[in-house]
Amino acid sequence: MTYGARLSNSFHGEWELYVVTDRMSLDWPEHSFGRTGPVPTVQERVDALAQLGYVLADGAVWEWQECSTGVMDRVELLASVDVQRKDGAA
Repeated sequence: MTYGARLSNSFHGEWELYVVTDRMSLDWPEHSFGRTGPVPTVQERVDALAQLGYVLADGAVWEWQECSTGVMDRVELLASVDVQRKDGAA
């Protein structure tokens, strides 16, 4: 089973990564990088996912998009990638 991992710069601008495990809940595994810049490297993201118990799905690549917030022309960046549990469990 695959899940969607998301990397975003939060409202306060700090980078955070979370795994959407259940669309009915907002209690998802998450990791804060505790900084506003630079963007976490691919290796930092992989390490954070591993700490949360996930690995990239086979052939998965990070996809980026810009999301307008409508507040003072602020734009949030969002990256997403498919992941699966490290042990392969559903």
